[in-house]
Amino acid sequence: MEKCTRDYLPEDTLSFNDEDAKGIEQPHNDALVISILMNKIQFNRVLVDPGILENIIRSRVVEQLGLQDQIMPAARVLNGFNMASETNKGEIILPVNVVETIQEMKFHVIEGDMRYNSLIGRSWIHNMRAVPSTLHQA
Repeated sequence: MEKCTRDYLPEDTLSFNDEDAKGIEQPHNDALVISILMNKIQFNRVLVDPGILENIIRSRVVEQLGLQDQIMPAARVLNGFNMASETNKGEIILPVNVVETIQEMKFHVIEGDMRYNSLIGRSWIHNMRAVPSTLHQA
């Protein structure tokens, strides 16, 4: 087994360094919030949350996209970490463009108010083969 330290990393190791955090005020405890392009419209305030499995989108965003008629009925109760629950309005599949990579993603559409336009979780992270870093905001 090879030794891994901050000064020595095996050749095939993916890592972030101080240069990757350039311009980010440290220390911080910020969540990883990105912008994504959906249906040729850019949406800010999209939370990347590796703690959730499903992707969630606000119904207001679907309305802005003009795609309310594409919501497929699928009643499902979503539970938050605060034990609050909400029944989704349905599901929708949307093309999402991040860093010139387009993926079809299924979202659960909710009416409720949340701080972010959308939450994207583990399924998106895995499909993108992404390695998110909240420290480096990348």
